[in-house]
Amino acid sequence: MSADAERKTENLPQWKKEEVDDLAALIDDYESVGIVGIAGIPSKQLQDMRRDLYGTAQLRVSRNTLQVRALEEVDLDDLVEHVDGQVGVIGTNENPFSLYKELEASKTPAPINEGEVAPNDIVIPEGDTGVDPGPFVGELQSIGANARIEEGSIQVMEDSTVLEAGEEVSADLANVLNELGIEPKEVGLDLRAVVADGVLFSPEDLDIDIDAYESDVKTAAAYAQNLSVNAVFPTETTAPTLIAKATGEAKSLGLHAAIEDEALMPDLVSKADAQLRALAAQIDDEEALPEELQGVEAPAPAAVPDEGEDEPADDQDDAEAEDDGADDDDDDDDDGDGAEGLGAMFG
Repeated sequence: MSADAERKTENLPQWKKEEVDDLAALIDDYESVGIVGIAGIPSKQLQDMRRDLYGTAQLRVSRNTLQVRALEEVDLDDLVEHVDGQVGVIGTNENPFSLYKELEASKTPAPINEGEVAPNDIVIPEGDTGVDPGPFVGELQSIGANARIEEGSIQVMEDSTVLEAGEEVSADLANVLNELGIEPKEVGLDLRAVVADGVLFSPEDLDIDIDAYESDVKTAAAYAQNLSVNAVFPTETTAPTLIAKATGEAKSLGLHAAIEDEALMPDLVSKADAQLRALAAQIDDEEALPEELQGVEAPAPAAVPDEGEDEPADDQDDAEAEDDGADDDDDDDDDGDGAEGLGAMFG
C-alpha cells in the first residue's frame, strides 16, 4: 500500500476499512481486474448476471470512493479514472479477451425509457405492425415513421429511423416503441477497462474478430514455415519437410546420374524400359525388333523436374547429346546398316 493510500484509509470508519480490505483482497486474488458499468441494470437482473459469472469471474459493487481507495491500495491507478457513475469491480483468471467476449454475449435487449440517450440509431422496421386501424397510425407518423393503414392494419411502408444515436428519447417515442415491442438497447455489464499482467486494455483493444485473428495467425505460421524450408533452416516443425525434400532431391540426382543403388533400381529399370520403348517406337522396320517390342507406342513425356533438379537434368541432356553424337558417328561408319545392327542386337 502506498503512503498516501494508507494515510487516506486511516481516517475511514471501521466498516469502510473492511470494505476497502475486501475489495483489495478480491483484486489480489485474480490475474485480470477490470471496471464494469452497471447503469440501467435492474437489481434482480444484476443478481442473475453475478450468478451466471460464478466460476469464471467475480463482481463486487461498492461505493466509488471505496473502489478508488482499494485500487490505489493495490497500485492499480490506471483503473481509477474509469470509476465514474454506476460501476463495479470485476476479477477473473480468464484472459481479458475471453472476459470481454463473455460479457458482450451476456447482454440482453431491453426497452428504452423516456429521457434516456439512444445508444444507437433507433429504427422502426418495414412491415405490418399488427395493430388495428386507429389513432396509433398518427402516433407513428408523429415520431417520423412512414406509416399508413393498408389491408385492415397499420403498416410501416419502409425502414424508418426515428431517432439517431446520442439523442434523447421522448415520451411519445418511448410509448410507440413499447407498443411495438421494440427493445433498442442492450442491458449488461459494460466493460470499461481491464488490467492483466500490468497491461491496460480498453474495450476497443478487446473487440476483435476471433476467426479473422486465427486465420491471420495460421497464414503467418504458413509463411514462416515456407521461409524456413526455402532457407534450409531446420526447426522441430520444418525438419520433416526438409528431410523429405532432401530425400527427393537425392533420389532425383541418383536417377539422372544412373547410380546403381538398391533403392533406385526399380526406377532405373522403369526409366531404361521407357527409353527402350521410345527408341523402338521410332524404328519403321518392325521385323528388326523382337516380338515384344513390335507395335509399341512411345511413352508419355516425362514430367518436368522440380525446381532444384534443373542442373542435373541439363548435365544429363548434355551427356545424352554427346552419346547421340557418338551414335551418329557409329552410324556413319556402319554405312547405313543400322537397322540390321539393331536387329542383330535384339535378335
